[in-house]
Amino acid sequence: MAAGQGRRAVEGVHLVLVHRNRGATCRGTLDRFLDPATRGSTGLAVTIVDNGSDPGELALLRKDLPGCVEVIETGANLGFGPGANVGLQRWLESDSEICLVAPHDARPADGTVEALVARLRAHPEAGLACADVGDGQVPRVQPWLGPIGEPAPVIDDSIEVDRYRWETADYPHGTLMALRRGCVAQIGLFDERYFAYCEEADLGLRARAAGWTVGLVRGALVENPESNTDAAIIDHLMVRNTLLLLRVHFGVVNMAFRIAVVVAEHVVGWWRPAVRGPYHSGRARFRAVLDASTSRFGPPPGIV
Repeated sequence: MAAGQGRRAVEGVHLVLVHRNRGATCRGTLDRFLDPATRGSTGLAVTIVDNGSDPGELALLRKDLPGCVEVIETGANLGFGPGANVGLQRWLESDSEICLVAPHDARPADGTVEALVARLRAHPEAGLACADVGDGQVPRVQPWLGPIGEPAPVIDDSIEVDRYRWETADYPHGTLMALRRGCVAQIGLFDERYFAYCEEADLGLRARAAGWTVGLVRGALVENPESNTDAAIIDHLMVRNTLLLLRVHFGVVNMAFRIAVVVAEHVVGWWRPAVRGPYHSGRARFRAVLDASTSRFGPPPGIV
């Protein structure tokens, strides 16, 4: 399709999907976003950023795409944040006020897209917002530990509440987030040092430091049921990037404290394997601490 053909502003909303090697899955995600039951009256112009997929997967992705969709091939696995930045740059070339960002396996429920966009528009003080991943938590950043979940506020059952409730958060979930143009113009795009994981927490902290608020739309549900990343790579990225986040936003003392916690978690996990998290890898954690301490960021070991 001609450059820009599918990017004309449609009711002020753009969608960026970051894809790698899951052509059929990404098409299913695209169908969900374009389904009127999901997006309601909110129209979408779509940019799919392909992070160096195999030719067969790319062919599945490209087959019979609707005219509102553009595919940008990066030719390499840039990671989620850097890949999203490619699509966000395309959005910034348009007139759209709001951009949605999601991975290739996001599955928004009926009404989620429309509710997310409507609630962000209703809160002009908010620069970022996200859908509800259904965990009953509000995304927070603890200055000594990093991104954590906090139980959502308890609502009195006797009080009638909106089906889609706005809750203030520290950062947006990466599964489906919405970004306002004015906020991004002020604070910039994702920090590409993160590659994947914690980049949304960094963006949220930067937005809040610049005077914007961040919200979660409770009841606007989304899932991302797949993960094709090796568990050791996930553990490496989570530990390394949490340390980067703490160093940048809270200082080296906070980073050092978190390193001590990582060491303690590993010792306890070695002694009692049953308490380890699902992605725990001692070797990956050691490399993560080393990389964070020596400022080696970007793609982790083993990523091609």
